[in-house]
Amino acid sequence: MEDSHNPSTITADVHVNPTNATTTFTKQTVPDSEPDVQILTSSGRRIHAHASILGSVSPVLENIIDRPRKHRSSGKLIPILGVPCDAVSSFVGFLYSSRCTEEHMEKYGIHLLALSHVYLVPQLKQRCTKALGERLTIENVVDVLQLARLCDAPDLYLKCMKLVTSRFKAVEQTEGWKFLQDHDPSLELQILQFMDEDESRRKRRRRHREEQSLYMQLSEAMECLEHICTEGCTSVGPYDVEPSKKKVPCSKFSTCQGLQLLIKHFAVCKKRVNGGCLRCKRMWQLLRLHSSICDQPDSCKVPLCR
Repeated sequence: MEDSHNPSTITADVHVNPTNATTTFTKQTVPDSEPDVQILTSSGRRIHAHASILGSVSPVLENIIDRPRKHRSSGKLIPILGVPCDAVSSFVGFLYSSRCTEEHMEKYGIHLLALSHVYLVPQLKQRCTKALGERLTIENVVDVLQLARLCDAPDLYLKCMKLVTSRFKAVEQTEGWKFLQDHDPSLELQILQFMDEDESRRKRRRRHREEQSLYMQLSEAMECLEHICTEGCTSVGPYDVEPSKKKVPCSKFSTCQGLQLLIKHFAVCKKRVNGGCLRCKRMWQLLRLHSSICDQPDSCKVPLCR
């Protein structure tokens, strides 16, 4: 525990070294006047600062500073509790310089996100949201998810949800998940609902792709059917096309060849009269489909089109 009677002071050209990482504030960022507010941390340590700087960056701190004081001669004291003292020092450093080192973000990113949300510092909140999103792991994702929900950080919340969904079996084994089950069942329900909705979205996308694939196959089959009945292909063609003109494969020969085999079977099958052949049923379906979409029935050579 640090001595509360030996405060660390933030003033012009003074180095603040709470974490053995020196933060410097120059005369360009600090007014010439003496510090006029003190920030009290959880450890009892006091950080001296300038009201004009704090109020210009954070509207919440501005409101606190502008509250009437019982004793006009007394200095203004702002308690920032519930987070480590070094995180508060880093927070105050950002208010002065609009900068935060990667080392501080690595150590205090979660605390800085909470402080930026509570004291309405959007620049720091954006920085923390991005940094925490880049540092997500299986072990910390539940904790970050809870914080993202509390701090109204939708981008970070969604990123956490996606990681939990994709690695749910591993996340289930973490202490964070066990704590969540015991203390935050509503968030657990939200996660499970998100997973269910994600699976439903996957199924819809998969079904849409299958439908698109089927549509493309049917569209190509219609083109090949019209091509076979109008021009002829390698082995099947209209009666008025000479055999010598039916030997060159077309550009969609893989589909066209299968359709030619189906037409040949359809022409000789004995079961199709009674509707007992599946291959013939498929051919009938193709002919009916073509008939329903053909826009030139009077000149079309596909059977049953008229």
